[in-house]
Amino acid sequence: MIEIIKLDNTLKLDVRYATENNFVGKQVYPEARVFLQKPAADAVVRVNQKLKEQGLGLVIFDGYRPWSITKLFWEVTPEDKRKFVANPERGSKHNRGCAVDLSIFDLKTGIDLPMPSDFDEFTERASPDYTGGTEEETENRELLRRLMEAEGFTVNPNEWWHFDLNEWEKYPIYDLAFSEIGE
Repeated sequence: MIEIIKLDNTLKLDVRYATENNFVGKQVYPEARVFLQKPAADAVVRVNQKLKEQGLGLVIFDGYRPWSITKLFWEVTPEDKRKFVANPERGSKHNRGCAVDLSIFDLKTGIDLPMPSDFDEFTERASPDYTGGTEEETENRELLRRLMEAEGFTVNPNEWWHFDLNEWEKYPIYDLAFSEIGE
């Protein structure tokens, strides 16, 4: 795995799990870092380059996630909301370094573009097929989806911000701390 910011330092990081601003309500990552498998990281950088042509960029919320954090998420999530988190018995694509949570921001203002929901909002508005958003929100979400799918990702059926690298199953599940990842 590689730390994505080392490939492109114009990516904006908003690693919510390194703060208290997340659905758990407490910091679960020791630092705001994002790692991905090299093919996934390269693809994300290509999407960011395409967005720059429009005065936009990618903001990344999460990438590789240690398995122990996936287990924590499962334990603290109410049963009726568990479709939004991975079952630790199977591990997640995040545990493999093959999933990335992201959105788009305006390069001039630094402000995230409007989307139908916030990141990690466990409601129907999070669906990539939700039809109730404004025209601007829907256009922004679809732009992100088109660019990510063109680079070999598939959108999660429950979360517009979550993209899985195709062929993710080739990679093992990791439970490494960020400090243990060598590059």
